[in-house]
Amino acid sequence: MLGTDFTHGSPCWIDLGSPDTDAATAFYGGVFGWQYVSAGPEAGGYGFFQKDGSTVAAMGRLTEEGASSAWTVYFRTDDIQATVDTVERGGGTVRVAPMEVMGEGRMAQLTDQQGAQFAVLQPGETPGGLEKTSEDNTLLWVELHVPDPVAGIRFYRDLFGWRSAEMQAPGMTYRVLSLKSGDQQATSFGGVAPLQEGSRRANWVPYFAVADADDIVRNTQENGGSVLMPAADVPDVGRIAWLTDTTGAVFAVLKPNPRQG
Repeated sequence: MLGTDFTHGSPCWIDLGSPDTDAATAFYGGVFGWQYVSAGPEAGGYGFFQKDGSTVAAMGRLTEEGASSAWTVYFRTDDIQATVDTVERGGGTVRVAPMEVMGEGRMAQLTDQQGAQFAVLQPGETPGGLEKTSEDNTLLWVELHVPDPVAGIRFYRDLFGWRSAEMQAPGMTYRVLSLKSGDQQATSFGGVAPLQEGSRRANWVPYFAVADADDIVRNTQENGGSVLMPAADVPDVGRIAWLTDTTGAVFAVLKPNPRQG
């Protein structure tokens, strides 16, 4: 389960790139009840989604022609340059080289060897990161979808030292990811699944915890989003739905069973 005591390899931040930030603000406000707070005029349109005054996600405006609206997952790194070098040695690419971000540390945007985009963040003087996770309407889980899950696990193990454990899910072998140290179940934060036939590309998908997955599906439709997979029960996991916002950014929701957090 995700926490906010971030260590090397932890999912520590998530942001949405959107061509229409006003529409996204209205959508996520309607679906999750989030409030949007600008980071200020010097931030170039970047800002924060908050729940009860705590940051649970962020958003920036897409300006590049042809860029697709999407959520990006950030992982904590203790040495951003070493992480970037390992990505390149492993066959991945650097989309944005390490750079300073508003005095909060250094970030880089990367793509793994199978085409899934992600980012890394090395904190500065303050720890940084999301202020709430693993409660209703906050980030709970992150999931990698790639053509070759075994190769994907090997790539990220070299980066972050992640461990994995196999479990059987409907129609596939699912691999649960955990941090490199500590109790393996207690430090689990995500999983790896084979890319399904017909999927556009490899990607990381964020899962948000919710009190009622069916209500969120209805909220999504009422606020102009789309349903990729209707709410369905997954044994020993919970009730899951896959959705998109008004500009096509993919996300998922999960009501865990048994209830976590």
